[in-house]
Amino acid sequence: MTKTVLITGASSGMGRALAFEFAARGYHLGLAARRLDLLAQLRDEVQARYADPARRIEIVALDVDQSAAVAPTLRPLFAALGTVDIVVVNAGVNRFTPVGRGELAQAAQLIQTNLIGAIASAEAAIEHFLAQGAGQLVGISSLASLQAIPKQGAYCASKAGFSMYLDAARMELKRKNIAVCRILPGFVLTEIMPKMEKYPFAVSAELAAREAVSLIEQRKTVGVVPAYPWRWLRPFFGHIPDALWRKLA
Repeated sequence: MTKTVLITGASSGMGRALAFEFAARGYHLGLAARRLDLLAQLRDEVQARYADPARRIEIVALDVDQSAAVAPTLRPLFAALGTVDIVVVNAGVNRFTPVGRGELAQAAQLIQTNLIGAIASAEAAIEHFLAQGAGQLVGISSLASLQAIPKQGAYCASKAGFSMYLDAARMELKRKNIAVCRILPGFVLTEIMPKMEKYPFAVSAELAAREAVSLIEQRKTVGVVPAYPWRWLRPFFGHIPDALWRKLA
């Protein structure tokens, strides 16, 4: 039976790439993001690239910053899709937030999106999974949850917080037939951050999405993308000399 996936932050970047990758594997799609016009464009592109009259693609405008409205916004999408097998909590932002520069408002906004908005999205997914009796929650965290990066303290903090939430959710939901997967991308070339190409082993969103979906389908608890070289370097995160990160920053 064809599976269904719902993706937040689907209008651009890795979320858009995930939509194409899941579509290539035959999934029905639920797509949520702030920009409804871009979601409609994405829907049309998916339908044109993978002609399948039986495929369902539902879209909804969702601003995860409005955390109290996340669940009420997603419930009609869940209802339209019916059984939803996977929810990918992907919506997020990044920006440079150097410490001590009076940028508290920007840091707080980033944490609102990446942590509070992500948790609100996950809670809505869990509510649906509990009602239907099964599901898989996928959170797009980051390798930055394991390693502080200069000028990105708020981003690192938000992803570390979300990772801890996902780990707690995994333990709580194991006996309720709900799997939880935490994806840790390395440096992915998207519009979310300028000059990402200067960071080591940066990859396209398409490659990151392809590896991420394979990990999701394997129902991995934690997955690193791209696997090379980060799977082998992951144990060293948190122990990399400060001087190296200062040079990259």
